[in-house]
Amino acid sequence: MDVSIAEAKNKLPSLIRALEAGEQIVITRNGRPVAQLAPPPPGRRPVRFGAMRGRIRLNPGWDDPIDLDRFLTGAI
Repeated sequence: MDVSIAEAKNKLPSLIRALEAGEQIVITRNGRPVAQLAPPPPGRRPVRFGAMRGRIRLNPGWDDPIDLDRFLTGAI
């Protein structure tokens, strides 16, 4: 389905329903395609907060203050 930007702005809820039904939507400006809306991939993983806990380690001193001269010379 091709839809102009103005039409997409005014009909977003119905476009979302069409996406949920599996339809792809092309957004146009002056008749030229500028964007495409598509349903999300079917096998998307759910977001798990805290999943990276314990996997990222910061070296001691990573947040030590540095003086302005050292910062400006790029010798960080």
